[in-house]
Amino acid sequence: MTKADILKQAEVEHVKYIRLCFTDIHGVIKNVEIPVRSLEEALDHQIMFDGSSIEGFVRIQEADMFLVPDKDTWLIQSWENPAYGKVARLICDVHLPDGTPFVGDPRIVLKRNLEAMQALGFKRFQIGVEPEFFLFKLDALGQPTQTFHDQGGYFDLAPVDGAEDCRRDIVLELEKLGFMMEASHHEVAPGQHEINFEFADALKACDSLQTFKLVVKNIAKRHGLHATFMPKPIAAINGSGMHTNCSLTDETGRNAFYDAEKPLSLSDTCRHWIAGIMHHARGFTAITNPTVNSYKRLVPGYEAPCYISWSDANRSALIRIPASKGAKTRTEIRSVDPSSNPYLAMSVLLASGLDGIRRQLEAPDPVYINLYEMTRAEREAMGIANLPENLKDALKALRHDQVVQAALGPFVTTKFLEAKRLEWDSYRASVSEWELKRYFEMM
Repeated sequence: MTKADILKQAEVEHVKYIRLCFTDIHGVIKNVEIPVRSLEEALDHQIMFDGSSIEGFVRIQEADMFLVPDKDTWLIQSWENPAYGKVARLICDVHLPDGTPFVGDPRIVLKRNLEAMQALGFKRFQIGVEPEFFLFKLDALGQPTQTFHDQGGYFDLAPVDGAEDCRRDIVLELEKLGFMMEASHHEVAPGQHEINFEFADALKACDSLQTFKLVVKNIAKRHGLHATFMPKPIAAINGSGMHTNCSLTDETGRNAFYDAEKPLSLSDTCRHWIAGIMHHARGFTAITNPTVNSYKRLVPGYEAPCYISWSDANRSALIRIPASKGAKTRTEIRSVDPSSNPYLAMSVLLASGLDGIRRQLEAPDPVYINLYEMTRAEREAMGIANLPENLKDALKALRHDQVVQAALGPFVTTKFLEAKRLEWDSYRASVSEWELKRYFEMM
C-alpha cells in the first residue's frame, strides 16, 4: 500500500475515523483515534501521543512519541458499528521525536531480532499460532459470568457445541478481512475454542494475532458472550494455550528445518534450533507465559507441557514435531499461552533457537514416554528439567538468561521485570477464595 492508495480507499469507502494502533509491553493494544481529515498527517508521521501514560513506556520528561504507521496494515474494520461511519486502522511503530525507533516498542523489538536472523543467513521466520479462548455468558447487565455457553468437547458439533454459530461468524469476519483460515473447532474443555490461521512471516503473524483478538471479542459480544484469552479461567479443566509452530527458510527460500537424509527428516539446523529452545526454555517462560494465572495452566494432567523435552509424537513434550514434512517441517512449541505479548514472545523464541544454531548446540534424544506419569526424580535422572512452576521462578530464570535479555533489550527487560515483580508481590499478598474455604473456619 502507498500513501495515495490509502487516501483514495478512505475516500471511496467513506471512512470517517482512523485508529492508529500500537502494543504496549504487556501485549495490550492501544490506539489513538483521529478523524479522516488527519489521515494524511498520520501517514506523514506527524501524530504524537503521550508515552508517559502507557505502562512500561517512558518517564514524564520523555513523554512525546510519534506514531509511524505501517501502510501495509491498513484495514477497514468491518466489525465496527457503522452508525457513525466506517473505521479503519493502521498498526504503528513508535518513534522518538528525533525520528529514531523507540527501543521499548515490542514491534520494534521483533524487527531487531528478525534483522539478527537475516545476518545469520536466514531469510524468513515463519510462524503459525493456534490460539485458544473461552466463551462465557453475559448476565442481564452485560457483565461476564463464569457460566459456559456450551458443554461441548473436542471437535464436537452442534447442538452440543452451542457456540458454533459464534465461532463461524468469527471465521467469516476474519476471512472478510483477508485472513487465510486453516481450521476452527471446539476444544477439550466446555466453552473452549480454537481457530487457526495459516503460516506467515512473524511480523505479519503477530499483527494478525492482535487483530484476531479484537475480532473474537467483538463478535462474541455481538452474540451475548464474553471471550477471554486468560490461560486458566476455570480450575480443574484444560487451560488455553497458543501452540506456536516455527520454521526458518534459507536465502533460497527452502525450509531450513528439512533434510530427507536425516533421522525424522530433521536437518542439523533444526536440531540445533531445538537445542537452543530447550536450553533457554526456563529463561523465556516469563515472556511466553507472563501472568500469575499462566502457571495454573502449566500443571500435569491438562495437556499443557511442564517439562523440557522434545518428540515427534509425545504431546507431553515442550516441543513437538508435527507429521508434515518437506516445506511444512516445523517445530511446535506448546508452552506459549495467549496472554503473552506476541511480538516479545516470538522475539525470545527466535533468539533462543538462533543461539542454538549459532553455537551448534546438540539436542538430546526425543522422548516417547508419558512424562506426566514419571516422578520428578525419574525425570531428573533422564536430564529432563521442569519449566518454572510460578511467575516468581520464571522471573528469576529470566534474570539469569543473557540471550533472552539481549533479545528484549535492556529497556524492555528492566520495565518488564519491574512490572511483573509488582504483579507477583500483589498476588502473594492477596487472600484467595481457596484459602478462605480451607482455613477460615478450621483455624
